[in-house]
Amino acid sequence: MKKIVVLYMLYIGMGVAGTLHIATAANMSYAMKALTVAFKKHAPQTQIEVMIGGSGKLAGQIRQGAPYDIFLSANMRYPQTLFERGMATDKPVMYAQGALVLLSKIPRNYAKGLHLLTSEEIQKIAVANPKTAPYGVAAREALKKVGLYDTLKSKFVYGESISQTITYTLRATDIGIVAKSALFAPQMHHFKAGTHWIDIDSSLYTPIAQGMILLKRAKENAEANAFYDFMQSREAKQILRAYGYRLP
Repeated sequence: MKKIVVLYMLYIGMGVAGTLHIATAANMSYAMKALTVAFKKHAPQTQIEVMIGGSGKLAGQIRQGAPYDIFLSANMRYPQTLFERGMATDKPVMYAQGALVLLSKIPRNYAKGLHLLTSEEIQKIAVANPKTAPYGVAAREALKKVGLYDTLKSKFVYGESISQTITYTLRATDIGIVAKSALFAPQMHHFKAGTHWIDIDSSLYTPIAQGMILLKRAKENAEANAFYDFMQSREAKQILRAYGYRLP
């Protein structure tokens, strides 16, 4: 925490005006807006560019040389792999844990929990693609735990990221399994717990540990180091909690 304060003071005292490139998992798109606003209060001269996408695709871009400074993944595996390839300054840091919800754009009776998905009125289910999105892996795990995965496979409409999955949920399917953090976006506030959405029992899937790395190209980048530390601060954790994340 002391290091963070020192970095902030340097920004304020020196008026540093650099650019920070952040690659972030799609589930973080709403929280990231609040996080960057909070960070810029300490470093107002910093220009921040955010690339949002599926964690797998972003990791692939980094391997191909994409000029990102910080990578916030929806799991630990992708940043760990990049670290093992010598592309990060340190092992991944867990900055948050994500959660799954079942979301419908119209009111539904959720008394049956996930078994609602077997209903004839549910013909299409939006799910993140497990090949590119860690939230898709968690959704698959939960459905397998309750013995529904094979039964429901023909109903799945896959989103390449959790943000695309949310779009499908609201526009193209009957219901979706999405990140709880999405519910905290301003345009989602009219959806009510128990009416439009329910939490999926967290015991049904492995905790969605989300990892962050500082990439080696940014080792000497003051802005990147400051934001990396900021993401581990009490202030950032309060913001993440407000957006539906669990804290490590």
